Amino acid sequence: MPIVQKFHHVAFRCKDAKETADFYKRVLDMDLLGAIAEDKVPSTKAPDPYMHIFLDAGGGNILAFFELPNSPPMGRDPNTPDWTQHIAFQVEDLCVLDRVKVNAEAEGIEVVGPTDHTIFKSIYFFDPSGHRLELAAWTTTPETLERMRSVAPAMIEEWARTKRPPRHTAWLHEKELAGT
Repeated sequence: MPIVQKFHHVAFRCKDAKETADFYKRVLDMDLLGAIAEDKVPSTKAPDPYMHIFLDAGGGNILAFFELPNSPPMGRDPNTPDWTQHIAFQVEDLCVLDRVKVNAEAEGIEVVGPTDHTIFKSIYFFDPSGHRLELAAWTTTPETLERMRSVAPAMIEEWARTKRPPRHTAWLHEKELAGT
């Protein structure tokens, strides 16, 4: 049995707690589960006022944010591409994916996709704090997932030796390169 049962919560920084809670409710229908605000950090005792909010990401998953008014403005690692760090949420099906895309675009949010990854399709957009969000709907079979799982260890070993992309799962995106 694995040590970890599931995510308790995943936390990120936000620019504005209220704006963030409103955005996630309006765009992704996540309810605000709670908020904690203190003048000092419980774990370190450092004096640093904060607002910590907790959002219901479904299935017992919690997405949390910290607003830190006394810290320097939020930034991101300039050496990491925008597309790399993101929060990916699973949605029920392609109909939900399409509905969120239409609603987000109606709010003036720029949406990329849907992108076909063969095993799922996804859309991408940014929240008000600049976090890239991905919504993904599975489009695969258990056999395809097993095909991926079975080659994953060999791929990691090859990558560790060469730092070049192994071709074991190139079939996931080859159809894009072929123009299909």
